[in-house]
Amino acid sequence: MFSVSESVYKLKVFFIFIFILLLSACSKIDMKQFENNTPKLDLFSFFEGNTIAYGIFEDRFGNLKRQFRVNITGKLENNTLTLDEDFLYDDGEQANRVWKINKTIENDKVFYQGQANDIEGKAYGSISGNTLNWSYDIYLNIKESKIKVHFNDWIYKQSEDLAINRAYVSKFGINIGSVTLVFLRNKLIKDIYPLNLKSW
Repeated sequence: MFSVSESVYKLKVFFIFIFILLLSACSKIDMKQFENNTPKLDLFSFFEGNTIAYGIFEDRFGNLKRQFRVNITGKLENNTLTLDEDFLYDDGEQANRVWKINKTIENDKVFYQGQANDIEGKAYGSISGNTLNWSYDIYLNIKESKIKVHFNDWIYKQSEDLAINRAYVSKFGINIGSVTLVFLRNKLIKDIYPLNLKSW
């Protein structure tokens, strides 16, 4: 026989599990809703050359935890886009990530897959209209430890030289925060590229 407290505990666990499943089901977004949005996004043409980004990380309660800025160099060769990203965080930490991204087209739909030094496996995603969605598992340095988290990443092209990135970060299917970035290129960065990444 279970005690009353054990039964209540099991009931709580059950409802938490159902709640997480419902959140996961609600988070699936139909990419078709973006197909008429303009300007159209092509990841290769947008990120080829020099780009900068300003970003923030907020916890799941909306509290600002970190700020950062990025210099990005994109090189396109043999249907592979190499993105070399240099980061500076507001606490002085510096980091580098190098993406290798490939594009395929199937039935007029554009798909991407990418790899980077701190990504487990590959990132997979697709584009519709002005929007890219892709997801991947990444190792983050948190309190001198490497922790694997999941990124559900959305990029929305706003103009020829500006895009907004929202990434939802989760662990074991539970939301732990979000990342917001603004990507700028071409005319918008002619007087400020490269950003100072030596000191905040």
